[in-house]
Amino acid sequence: MRILVTGASGQLGCELLPSLEGLGDITGVDREVPDEAGGLLRQDLGDFAAVESLLDTIRPDVIINAAAYTAVDRAEDEPDTAFRINADLPGCLAGWSKRNDALLLHYSTDYVFPGDGGRPYREDDPTGPLNVYGDSKLAGEVAVAASGCHHFVLRTSWVWSGQGNNFLLTMLRLAAERPSLNIVDDQVGCPTWARNLAHVSRRLLEQIPRSSKDGPWGVYHYCDTGVVSWFGFARAIFGAAVEAGFMDQAPALSPVDSSEFPQKAKRPAYSVLDTSRIRDRFDIEPASLEESLSRCLQELSNERK
Repeated sequence: MRILVTGASGQLGCELLPSLEGLGDITGVDREVPDEAGGLLRQDLGDFAAVESLLDTIRPDVIINAAAYTAVDRAEDEPDTAFRINADLPGCLAGWSKRNDALLLHYSTDYVFPGDGGRPYREDDPTGPLNVYGDSKLAGEVAVAASGCHHFVLRTSWVWSGQGNNFLLTMLRLAAERPSLNIVDDQVGCPTWARNLAHVSRRLLEQIPRSSKDGPWGVYHYCDTGVVSWFGFARAIFGAAVEAGFMDQAPALSPVDSSEFPQKAKRPAYSVLDTSRIRDRFDIEPASLEESLSRCLQELSNERK
């Protein structure tokens, strides 16, 4: 099986490549490839003619699209760029997949929902993005479904990891600079370790025979367990960091309303995802936030020794 991973140098892509080992011939591609990332192909993913040429050369059986424009606030000023990467690129990949009988695994976000509900969002709940980023990701979902290709759209939330730019690393950096931090406490979701999302992606591919024409395609939700606010997430991070020996003492934390940190893009207040569908159909049990943080912080602590 030939597998192409787009966005291979991002925080999810970096976890996908090792997680997929043994499934087949894997090619990673990204717009910007670090010098130390040996074996990855550099490709402007906004140049769709070049992307299709690359696909024609590699002829993947499976395309995993981990490429995304994730700068939520900047997207308000750069909607064309956000839609090109988050909507038009998935549409391009889906079109090629349909014409060439390939499977597409594409990632989306909790931000397709308005965040005004009182229970976890199911896959068939009405969408209603509050910002350009969410609009562009929803448009990507629509483009993939409209292509008619065999596909999974895997919605996830609050992705973090031990590399890249994310809330975990921001908290650790700020803790080294300040004795106290104010953290937003009126936005609630489920933080998800990129490694867990990568492992779930592998399990989906392992359970779907390539010959299956009537597979359980469509939209699924995956996020780790642990419903928290950003304040609760920060508290969990520092608890794990102290326990792992990454730091001696956590900073003092104070919960605040999001109005104290004005941002261009409006965020959903409640964007918890219901994961029962992926549990029932694929027997996938979400990992816990506490265990994931403990493992990741222990790795980061060991790297510093």
